[in-house]
Amino acid sequence: MTDQQDVSGQAAKEGTTDPLKEQQAREAASLDARTTYEVIRREGEEQLERSTSALFWSGLAGGLSMGFSFLAMALIHAHLPDTGWRPLVSTLGYSVGFLIVILGSQQLFTEDTLTPIIPLLARRTMAHLRNVLRLWGVVLVTNLTGGLLFALLLASFDVVEPAVQRSLSTLAREAMQHPLQATFFRGLYAGWLIALMAWMLPNADTARIPVIVVMTYLVGLGGFAHVVAGSSEAFYAVFRGEASLRHAVSGFLLPVLAGNIIGGLTMVAALNHAQATSGEEGAAGPESVNGE
Repeated sequence: MTDQQDVSGQAAKEGTTDPLKEQQAREAASLDARTTYEVIRREGEEQLERSTSALFWSGLAGGLSMGFSFLAMALIHAHLPDTGWRPLVSTLGYSVGFLIVILGSQQLFTEDTLTPIIPLLARRTMAHLRNVLRLWGVVLVTNLTGGLLFALLLASFDVVEPAVQRSLSTLAREAMQHPLQATFFRGLYAGWLIALMAWMLPNADTARIPVIVVMTYLVGLGGFAHVVAGSSEAFYAVFRGEASLRHAVSGFLLPVLAGNIIGGLTMVAALNHAQATSGEEGAAGPESVNGE
């Protein structure tokens, strides 16, 4: 029996609706779907209130930081023997960029497919829609710009040893080797998992780091494609002359972007909005997308 049941049961036996005991019962309960939904909705509202300039710098920082996922994987990869278990260890480096971005409160596009959408689903107005599109546009462009700059510096200067450079090229080539349809679905699963991670974090409390590491490790190990982390890989291959810009953009980044958005929106944002607000009259708010 949980603490909430104990408190509620005792209140029922005593025939009382003591507000203090009711408050204790609520506090004893872990975050349920509606509470998590409300936490994320408020976080989304805070993000939507940020100025364009703040989003610009935070998004650029996030794109640069995500490059360390690519670099950390290559550093580990280069120091391991070429065996079947090599990816099991080298993929641990994939979590590095996510840890920097999330714990450093930087903007990351795939997280933004969840948090700003919840306020939009809760109150469907044109003003909210325009604000979401503003946030998405600024964060996506600056994230990709950060990934491009990180890749340019890494490809243009002898930042790492030749063995690590070979690993960077190998990882970039592996990321972009799949056909268009497979790349899209790899992006869908990555968007799904990253949005799930964002949904889980309000409940994580002191376990935020393990949650981030486990979920992003799964993305990396599965070879699922994240548009921001993957931008460093794609642009690195372009700058090293190992891939064409056309293939990097249309054959990799665009299908990954589409998959990330659909995975985050439909598999997490829409489903969790539905489960959290199901049965609530007017849960979506009195206004529609046709009104302000």
